[in-house]
Amino acid sequence: MDNTEITQVRISLPSKGRLAEESIAFLDACGLSIYKPNPRQYQATIKDLPGVTVLFQRPGDIVTSVRDGSVDFGLSGLDVIEERKGDNGDVLVLHEALGFGACALALAVPENWIEVVDVASLRQYAVSLSRPLRIATKYPVLTGRFLDQNGIVYTLISAEGTLETAPAIGYADMICDLVSSGQTLRDNRLRQLADGVIVTSQAALIANIHSLRENPQVLNVAHYLLESFEAHLRAEGNLAIFANMRGKSPESIGEMIFAKTSIGGLQGPTISRVVVREQTENWFAVNVIVHRSELFKAINELRAIGGSGVVVMPVTYIFEEEPPRYKAMLAALESGK
Repeated sequence: MDNTEITQVRISLPSKGRLAEESIAFLDACGLSIYKPNPRQYQATIKDLPGVTVLFQRPGDIVTSVRDGSVDFGLSGLDVIEERKGDNGDVLVLHEALGFGACALALAVPENWIEVVDVASLRQYAVSLSRPLRIATKYPVLTGRFLDQNGIVYTLISAEGTLETAPAIGYADMICDLVSSGQTLRDNRLRQLADGVIVTSQAALIANIHSLRENPQVLNVAHYLLESFEAHLRAEGNLAIFANMRGKSPESIGEMIFAKTSIGGLQGPTISRVVVREQTENWFAVNVIVHRSELFKAINELRAIGGSGVVVMPVTYIFEEEPPRYKAMLAALESGK
């Protein structure tokens, strides 16, 4: 990609909180370091993407900005994206699983509602009331859609502050809010319904579909972002193992490796001849990629077939063919024409 040709492309990132910190750390791990000369500024740049302007907004505002086209790309949680993207298709999710910011939008009831354990029993409880069930939430679209689908009569109560206190104070019967560990619910004597998860969320990359169709520079940046994200995520959790091994030929060593379960590599091992001072035996260097969780199993399997001098290194990126999500994006752009 010729970065010098990029102008007037904008991407919004979360401005505060854990998601903001994790977004910057993720981009840095993908080789896209954010340069922000003044911490108080709400604008920055990316060294490796000159001409791309980084803006910092609240997660909800990010989705709104991408939807109305004032920003080309945004990074926010799937919960906020689904809540605010609208129904006109202007917001296209390019990557739905960036691997951080995990949480879930879920229904939670007071602990003393002993008989209410799932959505079905909640529906029965709502029928027994002489009024609609009062639910405090910051996600009226998703919450209302879920309740309608499950035939529950309700009234949504908008709240901007802490929702967990709503049932105790008395202005709501229950809540629908984001849950991660569940400790905050327990601290406030609330309990998540067994099947009450509305959206499982994590950080995602979105784009304005009209910008992608009409501006080649935006499409170029989308390709670069998805390529970088996919390569980093594919490499994360993997390790490169190098070992020396005696053998008759690369093919014979390959047969021994394929007989094992954890050292097959991506498509297969890379095996090359080692030049030694005294050529009394045939030595080969073997390189395989393994998942971190299988490291010691892989080392033992290499040793079992004669591997020695094992070196283990982290993997930063794994680039393969065109990213599947880039192909999916092009298909989505084509289908709407």
